[in-house]
Amino acid sequence: MALSFLDTLKTQPLWVLALFTFGSLSILKCSLSFLNWVYVSFLRPAKNLKKYGSWALVTGPTDGIGKAFAFELARKGLNLVLVGRNPDKLKDVSDSIQAKFNKTQIKFVVVDFSGDLDEGIVNIKEAIEGVDVGVLINNAGISYPYARFFHEVDDELLRNLIKVNVEGTTKVTQAVLPGMLMRKKGAIVNIGSGAATIIPCDPLYAVYAGTKAYIDQFSRSLYVEYKKSGIDVQCQVPLYVATKMSSIKRSSFFIPSTDGYVRTAMRWIGYEPRCTPYWPHSVVWGLLYLLPESVFDAWRLRFCLAIRKRGQMKDSRKKD
Repeated sequence: MALSFLDTLKTQPLWVLALFTFGSLSILKCSLSFLNWVYVSFLRPAKNLKKYGSWALVTGPTDGIGKAFAFELARKGLNLVLVGRNPDKLKDVSDSIQAKFNKTQIKFVVVDFSGDLDEGIVNIKEAIEGVDVGVLINNAGISYPYARFFHEVDDELLRNLIKVNVEGTTKVTQAVLPGMLMRKKGAIVNIGSGAATIIPCDPLYAVYAGTKAYIDQFSRSLYVEYKKSGIDVQCQVPLYVATKMSSIKRSSFFIPSTDGYVRTAMRWIGYEPRCTPYWPHSVVWGLLYLLPESVFDAWRLRFCLAIRKRGQMKDSRKKD
């Protein structure tokens, strides 16, 4: 009589049984991870953001991802506090949103995150006093004009990178958080970058990547601190999105438009402390981990050196 599969296993040496068990558990783990990825990427329902509060505050809402967030939040029925440095652009965005969603109430606060931030934070606090801000989108941020070595980063750019990306996000969060604690509910979304958490390193963008690594750690720590207080803190980690800051004009399958990115990003708010909402980005992330770091580092350095060369040529033409 032929032996059953289990009987056959019983006749094998112990190391074969251990190897089979390990392999089976690894396959099970991978299968469960894949099924979970499918669920959260395509099937999991978005949270009702109005349950956090009737208002959302968005920094950097006049362009790019911030502007797309402002429109999507208005589409979901939230009122808006828009925070940016250009009053004319803030008014234009406000008028455009209200023309499309006429029931949306909008306040805007002029804050130059690279300027007198203390005065700006006072203005934000005054604007949100008595307002139930349930959602905070910390989107304001800057990068390099183009890739450059660390010693080529001038003092003004260095100061602005740290002030806007680190200090701005930190202080706006500090201004909005007490109201959320009082109401025992809120969602905070900080926009990070794959330059800090997905790719192994980002040569020639060292300070930018460092500031976004701060955002990631800051968000994760706040998530643990305030989860039991009803406040969901999240760092969203996109790769390239077609924005002015990335200098990418055309979207594609792996590089979404700002609207395309934000439509998926909205579905993730209130869940994991760190996420990559646009699913093709998460596929790229998985593939990157298959590369040895030395191989990736060499490719990334060549890629950024090419960006630096094009930027220097553009600068020289401007001087001529």
